[in-house]
Amino acid sequence: MAEEDETVDTETIGQRIRRFRQERNMTASQLAGKADISKSYLSELETGTGSGQNPSAPRLYNIAKALGVAMSDLLGKPIITQPQRERPESLLEFAATNNLPEADVEMLAAIEFRGEQPKTPERWAFIYQAIRNSVSMDG
Repeated sequence: MAEEDETVDTETIGQRIRRFRQERNMTASQLAGKADISKSYLSELETGTGSGQNPSAPRLYNIAKALGVAMSDLLGKPIITQPQRERPESLLEFAATNNLPEADVEMLAAIEFRGEQPKTPERWAFIYQAIRNSVSMDG
């Protein structure tokens, strides 16, 4: 079983919605209008009563968008991102020497030939140049 965070968040989704709304000095009517939900439904969400106990993902999305926060903020969970690929020292050396943009370094880190990545900065340079040259072939 996965380990839980050391701190337990006891705030409910509704309490987070109310907190974010108040931090933005929005009235319930303003938020309901921007999120395209009824004021009574927003009240149920904030108090955790009635149909507000299990809001749908589309409704949470609309509320998050209206508040200018991520859905993960309303859920009280961190955003899950893809882990970065391992970056061999030779790639980092090539990237630093040539001031490569982060997106290009990430793309190169995904390259393997017959199960192996290039071992030298010179091999990375050759592959990078081949990719750059192929771009002009596309159009």
